[in-house]
Amino acid sequence: MMSAKVFQSDAPLDERRVIIRRHDGDVEMVELPWGLRPRDGEPRVVNVIRSEGRTFPSHRCLVPASEFRHRSFSFSLANGDWFYFAGIWRPAIEDWPEAYAILTIEANADIAPFHDRQMAVLTRDQRLAWLNGLLPEDEILRPLPGGTFRITRHSTSPVQPMLGV
Repeated sequence: MMSAKVFQSDAPLDERRVIIRRHDGDVEMVELPWGLRPRDGEPRVVNVIRSEGRTFPSHRCLVPASEFRHRSFSFSLANGDWFYFAGIWRPAIEDWPEAYAILTIEANADIAPFHDRQMAVLTRDQRLAWLNGLLPEDEILRPLPGGTFRITRHSTSPVQPMLGV
């Protein structure tokens, strides 16, 4: 059994979360901070990466979640299942620890009224295809069909409960 917090899109960049990755041939769960050191010398930390037109042949990871929040709205799968965000991780370099970022895609029909982009959501049956590189990126990193998400509006900023997934 895993535990995962509701994913807050405005969480602090160094917030630690459990990710699932393949490392040295094994699948493992580790807790890493959210946010990669930019490679271009920019001062800002990179927490999401646009996936279109890019390949990720290695260092893929999964970020388990049962819900994500953006401003006063929460999004979960309409069928009640939990899911993963597609991500990448990087080994520690110089003064930066091992860390991860989440990939983004065009928003699906459910999320488009709230934002034009979304984090790439993978269903549980897609997890190994992503982790093991079984499908090209443009076949797996794509919006889920309309009607996939249940959207809830919150009048106040809710406390992040721990959710068993």
